Amino acid sequence: MADGERQIHPNAARVQAALAALGAAGQVVEVDHSTRTATEAAAALGTTVGQIAKSLVFLVDDEPVLVIASGSNRVDLDKLARHLGGTPERADAETVKRATGYPIGGVPPVGHPTPLRTLLDRDLLAYGELWAAAGTPHAVFPTHPEELLRITGGAVVDLREER
Repeated sequence: MADGERQIHPNAARVQAALAALGAAGQVVEVDHSTRTATEAAAALGTTVGQIAKSLVFLVDDEPVLVIASGSNRVDLDKLARHLGGTPERADAETVKRATGYPIGGVPPVGHPTPLRTLLDRDLLAYGELWAAAGTPHAVFPTHPEELLRITGGAVVDLREER
């Protein structure tokens, strides 16, 4: 490591390596303030909550499914169930860590031990820039909808809960 370079957390380094392997342009950024929730991430980055691509893990028939939702949206479980053809339930912290390799609050959309079926909230397509978790509650990376779709291999679905 050269003088002046800061070493990033090993989880964030794994995400950066996954991004590089996928040809993504974004660089992992570590911030002093928590990015564990979409609201915290938006405040730390000076962006809108909607531009935070939050990674949520659900189980459907014991299969983990990654849902990447706009930070301003709640996922409609009925819409998710109709799309998946089963009853989704939120995965607990242990299941999230086992399925993704990362703790809740730092789950990235890529870099998992085994690829996960991935769904992207249609509302993310409305933004030019998105920010996603990068392995820890203090690490994020910038991306854009087309790139996020490409690097995750996800399907775009309307999952927003109507209020």
